[in-house]
Amino acid sequence: MIVKQILEAKGGDVATAAPSATIAHVVAMLAKRRIGAVVITGPDDRIVGIASERDVVRALDGEGPSVLESPVSTIMTRTVATCSQEASIADLMRQMTDGKFRHLPVVVGSRLAGIISIGDVVKYRLSELEHETNAMRDYIATA
Repeated sequence: MIVKQILEAKGGDVATAAPSATIAHVVAMLAKRRIGAVVITGPDDRIVGIASERDVVRALDGEGPSVLESPVSTIMTRTVATCSQEASIADLMRQMTDGKFRHLPVVVGSRLAGIISIGDVVKYRLSELEHETNAMRDYIATA
């Protein structure tokens, strides 16, 4: 299975915010949409960063509640790992494990096309395992 197949099933909707958006605004987006990260995009809709729940927690711990009124650009990760639509599940698992992150924006050219979370990876890997198990059962039953 490749990223393109996952995006076809889940859709390409991605929560985005401008670098000038407040951290409080991003927190509200995370809570309302029940997601773990927001992609930060510039005026040309190109990825300039990503802000996750972890980023918010670290900022709150370091600076206290007043940080919520700061721009998200002050806490976002600026070097964003991405993947292509042709990346495999194994590639994603390796990249997420090595990088210790749970969200991977998908880009086509230089444009944001979707986002894959570790939950998406687990869901589709479990689906693959279920199909493999059923195929083995069918094979054994006909042998």
